[in-house]
Amino acid sequence: MNDYSKFVPNVHFEQIPIRNLVSNQDYQRNLSQAHIARAAAHFDIFQINPVKVSRRDGINYVFNGQHTIEIVALASGSRDTPVWCMIYEDLCYEHEADIFANQMKFVKQLLPYEVFSANIEAGNSDQLIIRDLVESYGLRISGKTGPGLICAVSTVEQIYHVLDRVLRLTIGTWEGEDRSFSANILNALTKLVIAYGDTLIDDVFKEKLGAISIKQLTRLGKERGHGSLGYAETMVLEYNGKKKNSPYRLTMNKLYTKESMIRAELRVQEPVHCDAVDEDQSILLSEEL
Repeated sequence: MNDYSKFVPNVHFEQIPIRNLVSNQDYQRNLSQAHIARAAAHFDIFQINPVKVSRRDGINYVFNGQHTIEIVALASGSRDTPVWCMIYEDLCYEHEADIFANQMKFVKQLLPYEVFSANIEAGNSDQLIIRDLVESYGLRISGKTGPGLICAVSTVEQIYHVLDRVLRLTIGTWEGEDRSFSANILNALTKLVIAYGDTLIDDVFKEKLGAISIKQLTRLGKERGHGSLGYAETMVLEYNGKKKNSPYRLTMNKLYTKESMIRAELRVQEPVHCDAVDEDQSILLSEEL
């Protein structure tokens, strides 16, 4: 008979009130109050993983799940709230630290496209709206680059409140060139749309920016630095042209006004696209949360 015991951890499960759990061992990272508040505001019981606990000398030490217990405590309003715990009875402090340090070494994180696709299968409205809008322009959300494909998935999700106009400008200006759907281009256009609103004339933008290639725009944007903001600055300069008295001229300073930049930067980060989801996007999906 085969012995499978080495593949099955020697644990048992208990519901333990949060007040009876001890966390913040020296090997753990500091608690992120911002992350806890954000996750608690979007609390979902089905996204909670069991907390890993090492029971030493009668004390329940949390070595994986310190953020989870704080999120549950905040969402429930009480540290008397119990959480499911996976109890290890035979670990020493050093072994706990080793498990904590290496727990994510062989975990394959979800890619933004994989998360997007799962949300589509779940019938979540935001992703369905985004998919339908993108497909109405003859494009598709994808995990790879190619003709008619958008792989800057996180960006598209973050800017969906202005996505229709951004896609309309992008397609009308560069006629669907693959690189025009990069994160930096889409983010830069979003900054312009938010900062200038209706004073940004679509036809003028298409005429002026369509005169330079995406390759040239990318080079100029990178030379200015600051990620997508450098691209946005380049777009404003090309839009204005050399005539000081142009009736369509945009004031560069408006790009940096407090209101427009806060709105842009809160919604439009600089994510890594066609790459792994960061830990804050997977609120309760993987520990150490």
